[in-house]
Amino acid sequence: MKIGELSMATGVTVETLRFYEQEQLLTPPQRSRANYRIYGEEHLEQVHFIRHCRSLDIGIEEIRRLLSLRLIPSQSCLSVNRMLDDKLAQIDQRIRDLQCLQVELQQLRSRCSSPATAADCGILKGLSEAAPALPQPS
Repeated sequence: MKIGELSMATGVTVETLRFYEQEQLLTPPQRSRANYRIYGEEHLEQVHFIRHCRSLDIGIEEIRRLLSLRLIPSQSCLSVNRMLDDKLAQIDQRIRDLQCLQVELQQLRSRCSSPATAADCGILKGLSEAAPALPQPS
């Protein structure tokens, strides 16, 4: 199949497929006499694998490592377990950060329970008073 057909079969844009090729996430396709890329079932499976990884917020470098591990099925999957443990730890941290953000927004929202003028808006005052320190450029 040509790249447009692979795109239709996977729901991935042609540009994204070319990006995956550039990043060497896909096995290089065969070429026709007219120099068109010719994709097979292997590519279809690889794109599905990549899409599933991306839906789980797995990054390109991590996907590259997972794909390389799949090439040697006899090796230990310990590094895959570690990678997933790291991803779970990152998600736990993001959840904690979002919960802190939620509390802060709820506190701000509670400062303005009835319509008022902007000059009297408790939220605007709260945003001015509680401005967090911005990270310093490194």
